[in-house]
Amino acid sequence: MAPIAVGDSLPDGQLGWFDESDQLQQVSVHALAAGKRVILFGVPGAFTPTCSMQHVPGFITQAEQLKAKGVDEILLISVAAIVPGDNKAALIMSDTNPEATILLDIMNEYHLIRCVMLIGYNLDQKYLGKNINDPFVMKAWAKTYPENKHVKFLADGSGNYTKALGLELDLTEKGLGIRSRRFALLADNLKVTVANIEEGGQFTISGAEEILKAL
Repeated sequence: MAPIAVGDSLPDGQLGWFDESDQLQQVSVHALAAGKRVILFGVPGAFTPTCSMQHVPGFITQAEQLKAKGVDEILLISVAAIVPGDNKAALIMSDTNPEATILLDIMNEYHLIRCVMLIGYNLDQKYLGKNINDPFVMKAWAKTYPENKHVKFLADGSGNYTKALGLELDLTEKGLGIRSRRFALLADNLKVTVANIEEGGQFTISGAEEILKAL
């Protein structure tokens, strides 16, 4: 399927998220985006360094300026992640830097207690499992940005919505499963007006600054 492009309409689909009352909800993309100017951006994986330290913080930092330019919603979706199996820790490798790792101390396979970034350490760990990002992972990731007021963290639990966008990235041969390409879309009343879609592991055109320039 060809990637979504300028002039296309955002497909509808169900995404999971935790609302302001900390209640798990399923919400349709059209319910969030119809009649609004919306940024929808996607990343290869929660907690990965490029996503966590550059891509997501950019939209959080620039959120007020984006809204001043007429943006109503800023939506983040993510698909693939490493999650725990029977042990109490899982190692998540960077999407761009294999030497950067994140260790998640977890209570069980759904609830994350804390996230510790470990760079340059020799960890005697290995992948314990692999799964699609569920809303609990996205909730834990969102909590690492207490300054965030405007970016909604949404889980594409089945990966179906990313596929509907034509933006899935098959990293099965690398042991990372199906992920999302890194991208940022701007849509007015569901019609895509900007489609900044990265190649490979690059982060050059999908940041908040590029969307600001287009507004």
